[in-house]
Amino acid sequence: MKKLLITGATGSIGKILVQKLSARGDEVIIFTRNPESAKKKIVNASKYVKWDFDCMDAWLHEMHGVDVVVHLAGANLGGKRWNDEYKKLAYDSRIISTRSLVEAIKQVERKPKAFICSSAVGIYGSRYDEVLDENSSHRNDFLANLCNDWEKEAQKVEALGVRRVSIRTGLVLMKDEGLIKQLLLPFKLFIGGPLAGGRQWFPWIHIDDIVGIYLQAIDNLNVNGAVNAASPGIVQMKEFTKTFGNVLNRPSLLPVPKFALKLAAGELGEYAVMSQRTSVEKIIKSGYKFKFEKLNEALVDLLR
Repeated sequence: MKKLLITGATGSIGKILVQKLSARGDEVIIFTRNPESAKKKIVNASKYVKWDFDCMDAWLHEMHGVDVVVHLAGANLGGKRWNDEYKKLAYDSRIISTRSLVEAIKQVERKPKAFICSSAVGIYGSRYDEVLDENSSHRNDFLANLCNDWEKEAQKVEALGVRRVSIRTGLVLMKDEGLIKQLLLPFKLFIGGPLAGGRQWFPWIHIDDIVGIYLQAIDNLNVNGAVNAASPGIVQMKEFTKTFGNVLNRPSLLPVPKFALKLAAGELGEYAVMSQRTSVEKIIKSGYKFKFEKLNEALVDLLR
């Protein structure tokens, strides 16, 4: 049995991860800004701690005796149209909170064995057909710099003798949430189609597999450093939307031009059409077996 501390547990990944950990007998402590709300959303945690990452004294004692820290918290990048204020919130909620957790780990006598922190494939920028593994270079746009700084803060825990894993997440497919929810209406209205030409590589991953990769990172001592988290069955956008339409018995005929996305979503629209052909050989070599390698099977599971 492990004792885990999890931030961001009320998010889509966190809720399922807590459920899986609790079901196997692990003790889960949730760090959250709103413990009362978290109790309503997640009923199987052992403790709900009010967490303000700018005020370490209020929660530092909760770090004692924890085996693994899983840091999922951060403002939703797709939550609203980006402006300077929201970009600062997206940055600070990740960088400062990670820095605060690492500093807390530094101060406790018995340190966790592992620090598992979110990241994103956005660190690579848009790379067309280039195959991207964890050693590929980073780009110099807002999202890439955010991810790079995020991972640098997490990496500092290694100097304390703590195993660090930064999980570079692709586009997570979930039932009735996120991208699936956004695509359903246009396809049901027969106006679905590929975005911005459709040639860009689309690093999708089923929700069950991203949770599975977190469990692998928690349990497997050989998983460390940056880890790409996308399906090995990566496809181009045109293939994704075609398969999406086929599963719904709808055509995928009406492409959405890039300028329309930028008009609708601003800078966020630019990131929605990036091309990232990610390799997941590292997590496969660690022994992880994907539940959903084929896009059709993943979409059937989520849409029917």
